[in-house]
Amino acid sequence: MLSHFLGLTKRRYVETVLEAVQQCKNEGVDIDVRFLVAIDRRNGPEVAMETVKLAEEFMLSTDGLVVGLDLSGDPTVGHGKDLLPALVKAKNCGLKLALHLSEVPSQLEESELLLTLPPDRIGHGTFLHPEVGGSHTLVDKVVENKIPMELCLTSNVKGETVPCYSKHHFQFWYQMGHPSVICTDDKGVFCTDLSQEYQLAASTFGLSPEDMWRLSEQAIDCTFAPENLKQQLKQKWIDLRPHVFR
Repeated sequence: MLSHFLGLTKRRYVETVLEAVQQCKNEGVDIDVRFLVAIDRRNGPEVAMETVKLAEEFMLSTDGLVVGLDLSGDPTVGHGKDLLPALVKAKNCGLKLALHLSEVPSQLEESELLLTLPPDRIGHGTFLHPEVGGSHTLVDKVVENKIPMELCLTSNVKGETVPCYSKHHFQFWYQMGHPSVICTDDKGVFCTDLSQEYQLAASTFGLSPEDMWRLSEQAIDCTFAPENLKQQLKQKWIDLRPHVFR
């Protein structure tokens, strides 16, 4: 982990990120950040519980800046059932959950278990749908709970979990009208940016500028921002629209 490499404690790592966020606010940078503390599944259930307690403490002390937890790390390591107590505790104390699910095949049992929470967002969800080895039951749970999907085209193609852009599961969820958010995953690692990911989605799946605008606008409701900030963002979209569609 980066914090280990730098000799930082988990607490100091979080504090350092929060200090950088506050510095941006002080400098008037036009960005509003909310922080998810990450649980790396490779570190096991004990560290996961420590991370939840730390996230809860910062959620209560940062006036809503720390809003939730992200479950990530090598998807082939461990099993979600070992992390379930920590995730249940997080949800019960009011933390939002963004969970990487079904990133690799043969995770049906784990995905079914984690979807019972349910999470507030799903990262990747590559193998949830039945055409790639998932199940209708999994899809039904996602749809029933209206859990937004974080979809990362370049990440999945470069990571070889999907064979090509045209086979990406974005199309499956988009055609269903399910809340779907285009993301980069990590713009540095995958040498992309959000504009490029939007362009790829549009050119691959034949989406119009209007379609892409609606996708970007819809993403506002999938954020973990407070309602007043969501309304401010929606107003920005209203104000920007005449300049985009002239």
